[in-house]
Amino acid sequence: MKTADEGAPPGAPCGEGASMATAAPIIVVGHKNPDNDSICAAVGYAYLKNELARREARDGEAPAVYVPARLGPLPPESSWILKENGLPLPEVVGHVHARVSDVMTPDPISIAHDATLLAAGRLLRQHNVRALVVTNDDGTYRGLITTRMIAERYIAATDVLEEGGANEMAVAGDLIASLGQKVSDITETDVLELDKDGLLKEAVEDLMASALREAVVLDDDGFAIGIVTRSDVAVHPRRKVVLVDHNETRQAANGIEEAEVVEIVDHHRIADVMTANPIKFLNLPVGSTATIVAMEFRRHCVEMPPAIASVLLSAVMTDTVILKSPTATYVDHEIVDFLADVAGVDPTAFGLAVFRCRGGEDNMPVAKLVGADSKEFQLGDSTVLIAQHETVDLPAVMKREDEIRAYMRRLREDRGYEFVLLMVTDILAEGSQFLCEGNLRTVNRVFNIDCSAEGGTWMPGVLSRKKQVAAKILGA
Repeated sequence: MKTADEGAPPGAPCGEGASMATAAPIIVVGHKNPDNDSICAAVGYAYLKNELARREARDGEAPAVYVPARLGPLPPESSWILKENGLPLPEVVGHVHARVSDVMTPDPISIAHDATLLAAGRLLRQHNVRALVVTNDDGTYRGLITTRMIAERYIAATDVLEEGGANEMAVAGDLIASLGQKVSDITETDVLELDKDGLLKEAVEDLMASALREAVVLDDDGFAIGIVTRSDVAVHPRRKVVLVDHNETRQAANGIEEAEVVEIVDHHRIADVMTANPIKFLNLPVGSTATIVAMEFRRHCVEMPPAIASVLLSAVMTDTVILKSPTATYVDHEIVDFLADVAGVDPTAFGLAVFRCRGGEDNMPVAKLVGADSKEFQLGDSTVLIAQHETVDLPAVMKREDEIRAYMRRLREDRGYEFVLLMVTDILAEGSQFLCEGNLRTVNRVFNIDCSAEGGTWMPGVLSRKKQVAAKILGA
């Protein structure tokens, strides 16, 4: 919050607050139930975009800011690789609906409660604003004072002229006395208080029902950090988002239909995300989104730090199962060599270390084992769930088959899936154990197996959910 000495200069745009809000950061985010590629691609692409923004910013112009985010818990390997390289964990984003902070005027001009109305009037005029935050002795928020309140006090002092019962000297005396009053005498304390992360559509309803045109935004310590007016909420802002590793609305952040998708970087099929304007859409048939991100570093000749190279390499190795998956292309192989060279590691040993850091399967919660890497797919009028758990210790997972199947049955009943299919992928043996609950007809027919048997069905060479499982089921 700005004091009188710290505020915007005279001649600032006419508005409701002390300064214009800075541009909101652009969110770079992957899909729900994020896997390592979704997390690491967001981290790597946000770094690249920030470097390009600084390079392309004009003199005196603040560059755009890109912030990596996630829609769920970090996979163990993501947490490990980020901490190993001293990188911050992406922030959890619950939704991309417009928030109060997207429209508020930050750092409002403040005035002490014991200042005079004359000082308040001068401050309002100096900064060309219509409201001031009134503070307590410790700087915390006390209330608001507006041009309207001061004007009403001025008019009250001059009303006697119309009554013809006072001379000009008396009126002047009343005005002087009025302007010498303390700000606290007319401070409005019954002001709508908002949370900066609150939904804008809810704030609009509350503000329109409020007696005042202004609302104040407070932090957890009671300090005013912004002002929102009815003029502000008429703008209808849209949060800018870059989607990585997905382009389906069902996998995107809640509120994506209200956001402005400005870019998509993905290696999956083109789905149903709609945009109002043309955008940059990078969609390539490679093994991971991190591969595309690394390609963009090279295309734009941006130097890649070893930490970012390690993060991207971990994503390529997990998404391509250490380049053993049929989704791995010659481009992925070439990018792995490039990233390993920058990171200074042996790619195969590094990939195995990434997989092993996921921890033991003995005590992993069953919900995490089944749901951490799961995706919904539309099969005609039905919805199916295909999950994958990659391991270097298949027997340890299969010891928990009864518990896993019970959880899969509950999941199917609760969410109405046609079936739930879990691929337990053994990285070392290069195959997957299929466990399936629900209507097994489609799975049995497509793969010519009986998936109902205890112990599941071993599928040698099946490593890719996207290319070897989902594509076959959806194309059946």
